[in-house]
Amino acid sequence: MRIFSADQTAAALPYPTLIAKISELFAAGLKAPLRHHHTLANPQGQEATLLLMPAWQGQQGFGGVKIANIHPDNAKRGLPAVIASYLLFREDTGEHLALLNGSVLTARRTAAASALGARYLANPTSQTLLILGAGRVARELPEAFSSLFPLKRILIWNRSATRAQSLVNQLQALQCWEVELVSDLKAAVEQAEIISCATLAQQAVLLGAWLQSGQHVDLIGSFTPQMREVDDETMQKALVYIDTEAALHESGDLLIPMQTGALHPRNICGSFYDLCKLEHSLHDPKLITLFKGVGHAVEDLAAAIVAYQAQSKME
Repeated sequence: MRIFSADQTAAALPYPTLIAKISELFAAGLKAPLRHHHTLANPQGQEATLLLMPAWQGQQGFGGVKIANIHPDNAKRGLPAVIASYLLFREDTGEHLALLNGSVLTARRTAAASALGARYLANPTSQTLLILGAGRVARELPEAFSSLFPLKRILIWNRSATRAQSLVNQLQALQCWEVELVSDLKAAVEQAEIISCATLAQQAVLLGAWLQSGQHVDLIGSFTPQMREVDDETMQKALVYIDTEAALHESGDLLIPMQTGALHPRNICGSFYDLCKLEHSLHDPKLITLFKGVGHAVEDLAAAIVAYQAQSKME
């Protein structure tokens, strides 16, 4: 069995290849069971979450399962919020093929999924990306989106200015974009064509009143019914797409506005199963689009397959 370190996992998941594989599996209609979602009580801070996410291709292909621990308070400890491992196996024999760093895999496939959603919904000529958040996934977003869009400017906002500045410094060192720290979020929203929220917010940080026609909103952070990154007005103004139907059961960004009446399930325009069959972008400069992803086992399996096959070609 191959064991991939964090660096090896990242190196084996180039964004163009990863995005293409995720699109391929969704276009083929690959399904996966709903993930097991367990809450771990924490009297001293925010609750933690244990996720178990299996998927398999069928017809004697690959299968795998991810075990992920999500601990929002880990930033205070200098640790990533998501700690995970991914086990890839052969479906016909059950042979364990690879153990990958699930935290890196999760971050890269999450960013890849966001970029894939934007491929179909955002302005293809977008040059300015605004990122809300400064965690592990936020660090991946510029590279992921740049694999599909001609980005020149990256704007970074975070509640903690210190963490935001740290991310700005990391991105500036790459010398790929003009990277700016922003404190006035409303003003930053007005400058951006793509707005990606990668926070662990419990209340809306992005407001619909700030949004303009032609913008695309990408929501990553909310993965429980209590978490949300945008307000009801955002959901009312935008054409809403999701990665899979699991988002309707797990994310407060969808559940809360459905409870208030600001959003109805019939107003969800489509999912990856619809988008990945398209041959062209749906972008309309007169409309606001929104993509909400909660992550899916199909995305994890796609990443594990890409990494395993890349390693196999090198041997």
